[in-house]
Amino acid sequence: MEPRAEREAAAGSPPSLFELSGAVVSSAMGTLEREVWALPGQILQGILPLLNIYYLERIEEPALKKGLSTQPIWHKLWNDVMKIRPPKSENIKNWRKKFLETFFSNVLHGVLDVSSDPRLSDRRFSPLLHSSRHVTQLTICNMLQGVAELTAERNQRVLENLAGSLRTLKFRHLLTSDLSIRQSLSLLLHHLIHHGAVSQVSMCSWPVPDKVLLVLILSMSAGFWHPGKTLMHQGSPCSLCREESDAQGLLTQENGALLGSNQLCCSSTEQSETSQWGDSESRSKKVQAASAVALQEADPDSQASIELSRSSSGTVKTPVLCGLRSHPLQNLACQDVSCKVPPEYYIKGESSPSLPKRSSVGPAFQKPYRRFKTAVGRKRRCPRRNRRARADPEDLYDFVFAVAREEEEMAESLYESNAQERESIDDWAPSPADTPSFEDVGCTEGGSVGIIPLKAACHFRSISTLELFSIPLTGDTCRALGNLLSSWVSLEKLVLSYNGLGANVFCILSGLRALSHRRDCSLRVVRVSDVFSHIPSVELVWSILTAFPRLHTLSVSFDLKNQLEGNRPEGHSSSEAEIPESCLEQLEIRFPREPLQTSLLLPVLKASRSLQQLSLDSATISCPLEFGLLLQALKECNPGLKRLSFHDVNLADYQKEVLLLLQDPVLQEITFSFCRLFESCTAEFLSDIIQIVKRNSTLKSLKLPGNRLGNHRLVALADIFSEDSSSSICQLDVSSNCIKPDGLLEFAKKLESHILQRDSEDFKLQSNGY
Repeated sequence: MEPRAEREAAAGSPPSLFELSGAVVSSAMGTLEREVWALPGQILQGILPLLNIYYLERIEEPALKKGLSTQPIWHKLWNDVMKIRPPKSENIKNWRKKFLETFFSNVLHGVLDVSSDPRLSDRRFSPLLHSSRHVTQLTICNMLQGVAELTAERNQRVLENLAGSLRTLKFRHLLTSDLSIRQSLSLLLHHLIHHGAVSQVSMCSWPVPDKVLLVLILSMSAGFWHPGKTLMHQGSPCSLCREESDAQGLLTQENGALLGSNQLCCSSTEQSETSQWGDSESRSKKVQAASAVALQEADPDSQASIELSRSSSGTVKTPVLCGLRSHPLQNLACQDVSCKVPPEYYIKGESSPSLPKRSSVGPAFQKPYRRFKTAVGRKRRCPRRNRRARADPEDLYDFVFAVAREEEEMAESLYESNAQERESIDDWAPSPADTPSFEDVGCTEGGSVGIIPLKAACHFRSISTLELFSIPLTGDTCRALGNLLSSWVSLEKLVLSYNGLGANVFCILSGLRALSHRRDCSLRVVRVSDVFSHIPSVELVWSILTAFPRLHTLSVSFDLKNQLEGNRPEGHSSSEAEIPESCLEQLEIRFPREPLQTSLLLPVLKASRSLQQLSLDSATISCPLEFGLLLQALKECNPGLKRLSFHDVNLADYQKEVLLLLQDPVLQEITFSFCRLFESCTAEFLSDIIQIVKRNSTLKSLKLPGNRLGNHRLVALADIFSEDSSSSICQLDVSSNCIKPDGLLEFAKKLESHILQRDSEDFKLQSNGY
């Protein structure tokens, strides 16, 4: 009895009769579940904390109907089990989802033992299966732990749940993996991206990326997949693809009379074969046969006669999965990216010599290659085969897909734009003695990219957001990415951060230029940041907008200036060509301590008449005339500009221009961050600022962090909110301004009196003293 008394004393008090009854009920939930759901809310509220996560998750809906919330219980469960405070925990509103999502990840990676807490286990509860429905973000790291587990046969329902719930897939700190893990990863990506709802793929912190693995992730994110080699090891095709294959076969039979010679289709022989995939006895043989066809297509020399005979007869056998789950317009041939791969840039033992600029093929190769017909589509010419293009069929680097040209009219316009780009590149390129030429990085004369084409690639659903953080991109991977971008019509946001692009950024631009000619492209946001700038920031902005004028948001940021940049020869600037009118709404430029380059920035502003937000960071202004020209251009060319920000720009000597900005009748938010405004200002300048802001009824946010405001100037700023003021400012940021506690207290008292007189309801003050 003594140990029991000690336990009760340690617990504070013995459990009540209700708690004892609740514990018994919770242990018998298997038979009493429906009766518990029918209990009155007051009684049910006392039972909820005693349930394990299986029944707590199931009782969510009945509890809500009775006006009860399980969020406090999930929050307590998080604190007891995870024992860490999640970032931004104050913003978490759904602790149930947060717990189960983290629970799934920890169980998958083996860092949480469900037997460690009785609330985490139940004989009816499968940790991965029941928590997978709540997972919207999944992180895969290191040696791709958990990938093989998710693709195992026993976890098929888990994978189906993830395909419906997962939206963001992240890869962190990846390491080199073997072939079996890559095959499991390809199946996982196929389910989650091609047949699932994943819309964002983010990769970060990969100092030495495995090129094969990187290109595999990129190509499958873009919707391309080579199923043959992977499915040979699985023994059966993807069930989802098989179902769509049967449905698509029926559509092909019904619309057979409408098939043209230039459309992708399958023969009646192939349709009869695809309808038999469900036969368990012959399934393995058919998979091997389809995979063999796919591999044969990757080697046109060894199978040239077979392909020619099949093309002429109009019956070409293709993998049953080819062309499934694709957008009607995504199967169309698209433009080539104007980059080619020189032999020295190939991975040794992984790829063949580069393709020629103009493929020279015989008449027989000009016959169209037939594949499945999509449900909705337009007639397109198929890409011609190239005898010289050879690839190891076991090389996953084949996933780089070299797409064909668009219609002749579009190709002509693309060739003209490429010619303009080549002229601009030649003008600023460093000498060969300093850096490789642009031919070496793949940005050369018009023609197709020299990346190995994926002959038997299937096109599926693709993601809309791609983010690459701290992953070095070589010439090969940049060409591969540019090649994929050229037809990535579903991509809406592209973020390239600290990838060491250098001159290879123009391979990315070539892909964007080809993508811009697609009417159905969705790209609206591009963010590029790096340590060194290969060319001046504004020139890169000009190049990006010239390549893709339909962007809505563009951010270019560099930390340091490339020393080789100063060695470029004198000549015509790339800005001589006129920038087409753009749809740009938000522009952010971080200069690596280089001049503002107003002569290049003004054409960008003139072409961006829809601009609403402009941010200039770490720029150097040479003279008041240059700053004046910038303000004049903003007033004349950007009438809709609402937010203007200067960060780390020395404006101590430009007081007149600062006052003009504060008088602008359109700007709603102005930021002068660490601009040294009050470093050597007079009392008259501060008084002018106060009077101008008091008369400006449009300005709603004024941010002045890091400008050496001091105590007395801060107290004076309180007059902005005096009774005779017509100011609409509801946010004032005076952080990092050498403000001492007594000055802040005096400012607060003065501000309080003014606000009470004006009866202001919405006001936000940001100040952290020093």
